[in-house]
Order: sequence, then structure tokens, then C-alpha cells
Amino acid sequence: MKEIELKYGCNPNQKPSRIYLENGQELPVTVINGRPGYINFLDALNGWQLVKELKEATGLPAATSFKHVSPAGAAVGLPLTETLARIYWVDDLGELSPLACAYARARGADRMSSFGDFIALSDVCDVDTARLIKREVSDGVIAPGYTDEALALLKEKKKGAYNVIQIDPSYVPDPVERKQVYGVTFEQGRNELKIDDAIFSNIVTKNKDIPAEALIDMKIAMITLKYTQSNSVCYCLGGQAIGIGAGQQSRIHCTRLAGSKADNWYLRQSPKVLGLEFRDDIGRADRDNAIDVYMGDECEDVLKDGAWEKIFKTKPTEFTREEKKAWLSTLKGVTCGSDAFFPFSDNIERAHKSGVEYIAQPGGSVRDDVVIDCADKYYMTMAFTGIRLFHH
Repeated sequence: MKEIELKYGCNPNQKPSRIYLENGQELPVTVINGRPGYINFLDALNGWQLVKELKEATGLPAATSFKHVSPAGAAVGLPLTETLARIYWVDDLGELSPLACAYARARGADRMSSFGDFIALSDVCDVDTARLIKREVSDGVIAPGYTDEALALLKEKKKGAYNVIQIDPSYVPDPVERKQVYGVTFEQGRNELKIDDAIFSNIVTKNKDIPAEALIDMKIAMITLKYTQSNSVCYCLGGQAIGIGAGQQSRIHCTRLAGSKADNWYLRQSPKVLGLEFRDDIGRADRDNAIDVYMGDECEDVLKDGAWEKIFKTKPTEFTREEKKAWLSTLKGVTCGSDAFFPFSDNIERAHKSGVEYIAQPGGSVRDDVVIDCADKYYMTMAFTGIRLFHH
């Protein structure tokens, strides 16, 4: 097919809308089910690039959960711990395939932001992954293929209207990309930069140690940032993004936003949250919302008489600031990546509060020496990649 007509553009008043190749060639995508929209395809094609590169860089199946042209989560297919399976609401599904583990991690990093996501998978979608997708609130999925059983499950979703896209994994785009803004055409070379081990070889801190697990997290962080609206910062741990700060005008705001999301991810694993007893009739999305309120400054709201009975079987005790601080102090081994240099040491100070021990950033600030000194203060390992990864 050379052209796909879309329902409308970014908004219902923006018509007509379509996707096509300017050279008149066949599109590399096929709509198997549903009717994807303009933003769906933006998410799908950006997400596909991300998981394709993650698979190439790590050798592991990869998945991402996209919302509004930035990833809410990205991960590779490492096995889930019992705790992660519980906080991602997949502990009832038994042992999952590597691809399903990747999506459970990508979706679970920030379940609030992933609500209504568009999914990208690096490998053929199997039945385990389809079972997981089928019960979540999602707009669609893109993958290089689907097993018959997986496709049958996905076609049942949204009363048969769920968006399922298949992409040709051998497709190679034109090396020059173009877009229009206000009738003006912009043209640039595609960002074909590969994220590999060599990019992290310039270690500028006294601590030079980067364990194999942290190296994988560095790759995940930088590849994720490559397809995140800038400015952006990404925290990773254990083969997945745990906090992404996207589209902020200030670097420190990116670092704070990503850090707060990483903190929330870790707080969900605390005994206080794991001990919450939800009523049987409360769905996953409502549980996520209740947990978010319980962990936040509005904790009193969910504990009020008449409020907690609608959600919980038994009334939880307050999750105090001191308890949260104590639990967060045990978060260690986190990697932090940035799509541009850190201009001030305040970014390092904030990253340290969320357990960051490894940092990957371009370097090149006039205050590099101050930033390095701050990293050395916490015995962090920091690599200067020499590459900027702005994405707009």
C-alpha cells in the first residue's frame, strides 16, 4: 500500500490526514486491524525505532510504551522478580516470555503515564505478550509480526477496533528526513548514531567501574533518550527505564521529573504499598491511582472515613514522609542518562537522591569540572559520551 488515509490529524479539525512515502514507494507498514490515527503512527514509528535499536544494542527482546511521541517506559526482556511481577499486576499470569517481560517492565515503569499507550515490540508478538496487552488500556501495537493466537487475542480488544500494525523489519528509510512547519520544509540527515560500548569509554570520574548490568542500563537510557522529546533525562535500573523526564525547558526540571518517577517506581515496592489490601472489585487502573495518592502528599485523602472503604478491604496506615525517606535510601545502582550536558552540579545532587551511581552524558559544559567533582563526592562513575541526542 502506498498511502494510508487517517481519520484526522493531531486534532479532529485537522483534515485531511494521511501517511505516505514521498518517493511513491510502498509503505513499510500494514494495518492488520483497527484504524490508527496521526498520533498513533507518530508513536508507532518512533517506538519501533527505539525497540529495534535496543534489540541491536543488547541482543535482548525489547518493548516500549509510548504516549504523545515520548516513551513512558522502555525495557529489555529480563526475567521479572516476584516483587516486580506484583507491582506490574502480572503475578497472576505465570512465567512470561522474554518479550512479555519486556513489555511488563516498559508498562510498569510509569503505569499512570502508560494508560492508553501505543506499544512497540522488537520481536514477533507472542501469546504471552498479547495476553498482557489485551487486559491493559492501550491504543495499539506495532511489531514485525504476530503469531496466529496472539493476533486473535488482540483482535478481540476494544470490541474489535484495537489498532494492530505490522512493520517490515528490513525497511531502511531515506538517510535524509524532512518535515514541514508553517509551510516551511525542514531537512536534515537522520540520526543514525549507534549506541554501543565505545560511546561509554571516556570515563571522567575517579571511579572507573561500570558493571555489565550498568552498561546495559546506560544503553537503554541513551537509546530511550534518542526518541524522547527534549530536553530529557532517563533513569534506568535492572534492564528498564524507571523514570523519564521529557520535554522540559530546564535540565534540572528533567532530572527532578525523572527522579520523582523513579522514586515512585521504587516506593511501589515498599512493604507499605505491597501490604495494601484492595477490594476485589477494584481494577488495575483504579489501584494505580489509589497507590499514587497513597504515596503522595494527598495520602490523607485516601485514608478518610468513607474514602478508604471504597478501595481497600482494611484501612491502611499512613505512609509517613520519614518512612518514605527511609525506604528510598535503600535504592542503589541506578543509571542516569541525559540527552545533553549537565550545566550545573544540582543535577548530580538530585540524581544521587534517587540512588544514581552511574551517569552517561555528553559533557562539554564550561562547568564540567564542577559536575565531575560532585560525581566524585558520591563515588559515582560518569562517562562523557561526546554525543547530544536532542529529538524534536
